[in-house]
Amino acid sequence: MKRNRYLDLMRVLAIGGVVYGHWLLVSITYRGGTLSGVDAVDYVSWGRWVTWAFQVMPVFFLVGGYVNAGSWLGHHERGNTWTQWVRERCLRLLWPTAVYVVVMILAVMAARAAGVPSAEVAEAGWLVALQLWFIPVYMVLIALTPVMFAAHQRWGLWVPLVMAAAAGLVDAGVIGPHLHVIGYLNYFFVWGSIHQWGFAWRDGTLTSPRWRPYALAVAGAALLAGLLASRLFMVDMVGSGNTNPPSIALLAYAAAQAGLVMAAEPWAAGLLARPRLWRWVTRLNSAIMNVYLWHFVPAIVIAVAFYATGVMAQPAVGRAEWWWLRLAWWALLTLVLVPLVMAVQWAERPLVRLPAGLGKAGPWSPVLLVAGIGATGLGLVRLAIGGFAPNGHVPVLILVLCAAGLVATLFTGRAPAGSAEPRALRPEEPEQPPKAA
Repeated sequence: MKRNRYLDLMRVLAIGGVVYGHWLLVSITYRGGTLSGVDAVDYVSWGRWVTWAFQVMPVFFLVGGYVNAGSWLGHHERGNTWTQWVRERCLRLLWPTAVYVVVMILAVMAARAAGVPSAEVAEAGWLVALQLWFIPVYMVLIALTPVMFAAHQRWGLWVPLVMAAAAGLVDAGVIGPHLHVIGYLNYFFVWGSIHQWGFAWRDGTLTSPRWRPYALAVAGAALLAGLLASRLFMVDMVGSGNTNPPSIALLAYAAAQAGLVMAAEPWAAGLLARPRLWRWVTRLNSAIMNVYLWHFVPAIVIAVAFYATGVMAQPAVGRAEWWWLRLAWWALLTLVLVPLVMAVQWAERPLVRLPAGLGKAGPWSPVLLVAGIGATGLGLVRLAIGGFAPNGHVPVLILVLCAAGLVATLFTGRAPAGSAEPRALRPEEPEQPPKAA
């Protein structure tokens, strides 16, 4: 089917929000030979409202639901199994992530060999691992897509509604009896609900008639206003307030955002018919995964190069000078990120030729795949929490867990001969939505 260009545009805009939001809201400092970072919203009274402009992760899950539904249907119709499809989708994430992890570990080892203090290495290693949380969550949703899509086909919007109610109950348990451990269930209920909306976007459930995306936006905004008025939830939509773990307030915000995104599709489709704009969107979309993984690295490079040498001033966070310097900060980091990602893209070209699976498939393959995804996901979660150098040392056991999970995922069988199953890192093809009846 013809490619849905709007999905690519949304991913490009979303990755821009992630990158520039992180560069603004995580203020890096380098004083007295010590690298550190602070959350800028803690120093600006109105800064928490700024996070609304940069919280775009719901767009990734919304678009992901749309694309995963179409991809699974296409593969299923060609006779491919759950194992084949899930393995291929997960390896698209895991191969570039593996490259990133290996390079970061080598950087940690080089820094320690050069005599960099362990505390500073630990701080930098933690910062450049923060974004890894997304990979395990998204892999779980990939693995559950066939089941959740079948549920969507049977019960439609009742599925995300029930998941939203469950997210609210989880928050009630966290806020009331302070059962904080159950809050992590909302990584599934909140992000999973948004992923389900992607299914409904694709088949027209949320876009036909045309008033439905607006209704979703209004309902989300009204719920968010009520939740914030109750003072039980924080205003900020980035950081630990509503995202770690995600809350029903974040889900309400996502509903308002998703409604507007879907409502804007007909208007944006006309713009994307322009060849020049589409060429730029295509180029940027092909680099999204690496932009996401590598965007914190320029922050470390520029902080050490410009702050340690005194080339760039470090005014107090929130002062007028600090805001003006954010423009120069963004520009410098962009100048470093662009060639960095281009170099990574070039270095990863051999990975495109890797098969989307090895070994002989058997009845054990689904179990091995679940174990592989679980091991890799757990390892990446631990890296996202503790960084690449907790206490200044390489987390060997965690790296072994990640490697074992990747190998297990890979050796769950080859793609069948003549299969249209793409190889690792090949860009996915979002199809056009089906015509409304």
